[in-house]
Amino acid sequence: MKPVIYTLLLSLLLTSGNSIAQQKNKKAPNIIFILTDDLGYGDVGVFFQNKRAAAQDRSKPFTLTPNLDKMAALGATLPEHYCAAPVCAPSRASLLLGQSQGHANVRDNQFDKALTDNYTLGNVMQKAGYATVAIGKWGLQGDKEWIAHPLNRGFDYYYGYMRHSDGHEHYSKEGLYRGKKEVWENRAEVSKDLDNCYTGDLWTARAKKWIVDHQKDKGKDQPFFMFLAYDTPHAVLELPTSAYPKGGGLNGGVQWLGKPGEMINTANGIPDSYTHPDYNKATYDDDHNKATAEKPWPETYKRFATSTRRIDDEVGDILQLLKDLKIDSNTLVVFSSDNGPSIESYLPKPQLRYDANFFSSFGPFDGIKRDVLEGGMRMPVIVNWTGHIQANTVVHSPSISYDWMPTFLDAAGLAAPAVADGVSLLPSLTGKGKQRESMIYSEYFEGGKTPVYPDFAAVNQGRTRKQMQMIRINNMVGIRYDIKSHADNFQIFDVSKDFHQEFDLAKNKNMAGLQSQMKDMVLHVRRSDVEAPRPYDTVAVPAIANRKLNKGLLWKTYQSATEWISNPYGLSLISNGTSAGLNLGLTGKGSGNMVAFEGFIKIPADGDYIFHLSAAGKTFLRIHDAVLIDEDYKYTPGDEKVTKIKLKAGLHPIKLYYQKPAQGVEKVNLEWSGNLFAKQPVSQTAFFH
Repeated sequence: MKPVIYTLLLSLLLTSGNSIAQQKNKKAPNIIFILTDDLGYGDVGVFFQNKRAAAQDRSKPFTLTPNLDKMAALGATLPEHYCAAPVCAPSRASLLLGQSQGHANVRDNQFDKALTDNYTLGNVMQKAGYATVAIGKWGLQGDKEWIAHPLNRGFDYYYGYMRHSDGHEHYSKEGLYRGKKEVWENRAEVSKDLDNCYTGDLWTARAKKWIVDHQKDKGKDQPFFMFLAYDTPHAVLELPTSAYPKGGGLNGGVQWLGKPGEMINTANGIPDSYTHPDYNKATYDDDHNKATAEKPWPETYKRFATSTRRIDDEVGDILQLLKDLKIDSNTLVVFSSDNGPSIESYLPKPQLRYDANFFSSFGPFDGIKRDVLEGGMRMPVIVNWTGHIQANTVVHSPSISYDWMPTFLDAAGLAAPAVADGVSLLPSLTGKGKQRESMIYSEYFEGGKTPVYPDFAAVNQGRTRKQMQMIRINNMVGIRYDIKSHADNFQIFDVSKDFHQEFDLAKNKNMAGLQSQMKDMVLHVRRSDVEAPRPYDTVAVPAIANRKLNKGLLWKTYQSATEWISNPYGLSLISNGTSAGLNLGLTGKGSGNMVAFEGFIKIPADGDYIFHLSAAGKTFLRIHDAVLIDEDYKYTPGDEKVTKIKLKAGLHPIKLYYQKPAQGVEKVNLEWSGNLFAKQPVSQTAFFH
């Protein structure tokens, strides 16, 4: 049988005017993504702490975040936004790759593992014409030779902590509690000049300096994307050197002085010495008895409150700078965290331990960092874009951190790569257009247990974690802890009402359909990773229910302005039709530079299937929502990519995207083999729509 190869000469009309630089929207906004480390949903005033304050219960101390509250009042809050994973490294990897934990190459506790060489927030924004900068904590560089250095993953400039563990210490040169650490400017180590530099202030001052310099040099012609990743409040709860400098912005707040030994204007204070006056003498009703004298807050919590208040000051400082430079109306700013609150203080005295329930850092939910319960996964997300996002906007639709790649590219006027798992959130933020539904999914392994906090429902106190999984469909969240096999049922909770995830609806007979849907869906959206094994890795991907279908595939053509294969949801349709198979000849001349084939593939029997894909242009293949073959990033013409997947007999949704080469002959060849047959072209009779 001849291979399924179709050829078509490419029209010269399609070879011109297709570079991003030519089609770049000059009004594309600057973008700043601010990521904090272990800041819980409940740590921000507008999300939870203000409610504690209003309750006037002296047994429940509270913290203040006035600048973040103001940011929320002037923009949008996303109270149902999730991190991709409940711990640092995988969460950040999913964010930067735009991929869920079903696809990202960093999973579980793989700290310092090299971020895979694919599309990242850095390089897609670079290709969109942006200057790109990463400041602060990285931790995804790789153990040897740092092959995934930020400069190798799409950032033009980097300043910060490369190693994950360095981010546990907030004074690099002094190394007060965890030893001296290294700060890197691009590929040079620079900590020798950083006397008395509290990292939160250091990253802020460097970010401000970079923005000011960029605006002087290129600001009128080139937008910028900044990834500002604080290492606070996580780990050693160290105090700043002094009070935050007054004002903020261009002439106030922290400033970059650039002098060795006095790199920033707060470096002349004493490290680990300053407690915010709102908390220095704070007391609380520790025994729930108004007749007895209140006790001072333990030192650990003064430190934590000061750290979070410092973040608040630092964010306010940056927002003021944007106003002073008159670029706030053209700068999209996102504030978030990487996972739920920690119970780590890394301080030397046993009495200085930290518990997340002192301030209820998990908010109204159960769970903390390393839990896939809501308290470990919900993030305090605030978004500003003056003139584009209305004041006091509340986005109620669920979303997740890998939605930011499509969102930022949408703001830049471009479609996201097909490999991205997220959707653009611009419609819900701006009120313009129809918001697509986010796919909320996470998986994680950790050997510990959920804390035994009285605030948590009894069922969640001291829960054994181990293999965990979480998925959300509408208001229903399914979770599995200590998974033994794929047969284990999900607990199902209506998180719009049951914040503590106390009442398991899976016990109701009418939930059998949703239980089955969740079990199928968590196999449809992921691929296994040998470095992060799961109990369900060897389970065959289930087919969809039988339905009446027509033979062949649907095809649609688009004109894409990107060098990557775009998700067609971000493109305008040019032409469409049906095809018996992967027939490029039917799409016609002058009909765009990208073809999407969609439909179903019929699998003849349960078993392992090997797919082979080669083409004269870039190609990308999904079955269900799982990435099967990616021949897009750094594609080499003529390369054949091969993958193996275990499938159940029946119909499986299939999407194949093909980007035509700039010149020459077009061709795409899809072959397969299975338990019952040797390698051969996929027959046209296997396709349906």
